[in-house]
Amino acid sequence: MAATSKIEAGREIATLINVFTVRPERQAELVAVLSRATEETMKDRPGFISANIHASADGERVVNYAQWESEAHFRAMLADPEAREHMTEAAALSEGFDPRLFAVESVHHI
Repeated sequence: MAATSKIEAGREIATLINVFTVRPERQAELVAVLSRATEETMKDRPGFISANIHASADGERVVNYAQWESEAHFRAMLADPEAREHMTEAAALSEGFDPRLFAVESVHHI
């Protein structure tokens, strides 16, 4: 069974939330770059679980919500030259970005 995004408190994974600021006319291009990077590179890296790319309705933000089996797996990806090439391309399209690792602390459903 393929891994999918599963948001669950207490789960021992590394959750990357990277918020990109982008000019509205470049938003679709940035989404395409992040999607291509995930398909061509990230999903084949050890420890990758999932990635979800979100585009804001105002066109000014793109959010990458990605899950990795551990912080060590995430850090290994950061050191990978092929992955860095994609990250450099995404950064060049943005006005700025703010990647951070998170732990899910609380989840609520109807």
